[in-house]
Amino acid sequence: MNHQPSLASISRREWLKVGACGLGSLMATGLTPSQSEAGLLTPKQPHYAAKAKRVIFLFINGGPSQFESFDNKPELKKRGGKKGKGKGSLLAPLLKFDRYGESGMWVSEAFPELAKQTDRLCMLNAMQTTSRAHPIAIPMLHTGAFQFQRPSLGSWILHGLGTENQDLPGFFTIKPTRTFGGPSNYGSAFLPSAFQATRLGWDGQKIKDASIHNLTPGHGMPSEVAWEALDLAQLMNRQLLDQTEDAQGVIDSLALSERMQQAVPEVLNLSGETKQTLDMYGVDAGATDDFGRQCLLARRLVEAGVRFVEVHSSGWDHHSNLDKFAGKAKTIDKPIAALLTDLQQRGMLEDTLVVWTGEFGRTPETQILKGKETIGRDHNAEGYTGWLAGGGTRAGLVYGKTDELGYKAVDEAVHLHDLHATILHLLGLDHTKLVYRYGGRDFRLTDVHGNVVHDIIA
Repeated sequence: MNHQPSLASISRREWLKVGACGLGSLMATGLTPSQSEAGLLTPKQPHYAAKAKRVIFLFINGGPSQFESFDNKPELKKRGGKKGKGKGSLLAPLLKFDRYGESGMWVSEAFPELAKQTDRLCMLNAMQTTSRAHPIAIPMLHTGAFQFQRPSLGSWILHGLGTENQDLPGFFTIKPTRTFGGPSNYGSAFLPSAFQATRLGWDGQKIKDASIHNLTPGHGMPSEVAWEALDLAQLMNRQLLDQTEDAQGVIDSLALSERMQQAVPEVLNLSGETKQTLDMYGVDAGATDDFGRQCLLARRLVEAGVRFVEVHSSGWDHHSNLDKFAGKAKTIDKPIAALLTDLQQRGMLEDTLVVWTGEFGRTPETQILKGKETIGRDHNAEGYTGWLAGGGTRAGLVYGKTDELGYKAVDEAVHLHDLHATILHLLGLDHTKLVYRYGGRDFRLTDVHGNVVHDIIA
């Protein structure tokens, strides 16, 4: 007969080992966000009536080319091969464009399924950001800054609104990159640790094989010992709370780790989805399987009350091999179209904001590598394309434009700070009032920048 050792039966040395390992494993869970017993992450009222309640952020990592996706440039096609403003020649778009929907929105042949969704999209063809370098642009996209670590967009939203489900984190990141900011792209920085994301997998790992690390505490310890170690850790943390408010985030995180035991596996389990739904997302269908699973998980998470979910697609840094763009687009086209359809059918698209963007776009010229022109494009931060859907945005709208060749925004430019301000506005948050005092000054996501783009709001 097997007996589980009680806490009282182990030696002082064993207890210290168990306590350290137990607390460490719980901390390694990711200090996941929680519904705070003290109200740190209880649902909060927005500054004003919100149009969106939650966000699904589709990060297309690498800088997808707008010239092969959503920004039709007939003049660039006409002048392909001629000398550009830089060192390279003008590179004509490699794919055909056509108009779709009642909006007549231009979409390339790389996205046949998304082309059917144009009347749900709000296309931003004149986006801008601060830098054309990945190590700066990716942190800028996620945190609004790059000079030093700042809270991520999802963390700011949790700070402002709290979370709707006591048993799940309010912020998930699915398969994030380890580079160019890494965990700081979904971290809480100087905000309480309860506001950072729970990570599911890493870039380069199949989502089928991903899990939340050490969801079950104790590293194989007897469950009785593990939970008693948790109780002791929480007792010590509550004593620390009298001395520092920083302990509250740890208390919340450890408390959630217990409640997550059942809730997380249930929401991440796709077995209850119908075959029709799985087929719609492209699950178990080769090229679309991985991203289809990510998009379906995102829908399940927001449906369960998660406030902010980020989904990642990497491999869009086409300095060369741009002729493979359509193949890359195929991996995300059907899943994203399915996500929009699914949200609409469930009555959720109206108050779910879907954001699609890279950290920047591409130039209209050929890329020069080792002195030779390639079938590729360099980075462009002066004018690129992203889009929004749902969440109170104007469906079927094309907003802004770049010059006739696509070098830079010339009309209705939307800077990254403006995008952040607008996302917060749609959630009912005033970006100038969503602040956190740290180090003697008030910080905000948009710093001293950003204007809400009211023209794209329904």
